[in-house]
Amino acid sequence: MRTRQNTLVAEPDMEREDDPRFVVALARGLSILKAFKRGDAGLSNQQLAARTGLAKATISRLTYTLTRLGYLDYSTITGRYSLSVSALALGFTALGGLAVRDIARPLMQSLADRVGCSVAIGVPDKRTMVYIEHCRGQSPLHIGIEVGSHIRMATSAMGRAYLASLDPVAREALLNELCPPDETGVAMRAGVQVAVEQYQRYGYVTSVGEWKQEINSVGVPLTFHGSQPYALNCGGSALLLKTEMLDSVGRELADLAARIRRSLENTA
Repeated sequence: MRTRQNTLVAEPDMEREDDPRFVVALARGLSILKAFKRGDAGLSNQQLAARTGLAKATISRLTYTLTRLGYLDYSTITGRYSLSVSALALGFTALGGLAVRDIARPLMQSLADRVGCSVAIGVPDKRTMVYIEHCRGQSPLHIGIEVGSHIRMATSAMGRAYLASLDPVAREALLNELCPPDETGVAMRAGVQVAVEQYQRYGYVTSVGEWKQEINSVGVPLTFHGSQPYALNCGGSALLLKTEMLDSVGRELADLAARIRRSLENTA
């Protein structure tokens, strides 16, 4: 599975000067923190400017402030910034507040052990899905992805499950952002449409080598009234999770989502 690409992270409505409640400086500062990705050894002001779309002078003031506040560490040797322990603590605090992880984890692990593949739960993050829990099966063929990783929304089973759960208007608006106006975008839309029809008919969606070659996966949405939307997936090497297994695994995953939903409702 792929992690998020090095594209701009600034939001289209960053400069919402028409909204007096919107603090542009805060939004810019948060865009700096979001620019860091798994595997980064550190980022310079120039790299941060390229990733966020902000002017280098603005970046310099923001990185200075974030360093003074303790959310960034600065290396005088490399001249680069990295997320500090304080910044990481915010993420762990957020994860710790998600009760769904505690309820879902043993159920996910049980399915992962039976199927031998990875089972994960994620949430939408703008144009991607981010893993918040991940359980591995016993197979040595593992997908290189961990909690906190981002995957593409339109081609992954997890992302398609989330898209399938949206109403048509909301889904179309998001697809307009996700899909480029070319052949690739047309193919992405077609794949999502197939997933929507799968979900309406079977209760789950699939991605067969579309998110990443030689990787098959099944996904289901996990939604609660008035709560953060989630999605589940089960994926692995096509050698292990064969196409003919997707129906049975999809049914198991849908049942898993129902069990998680009941458990959360009972604890509410």
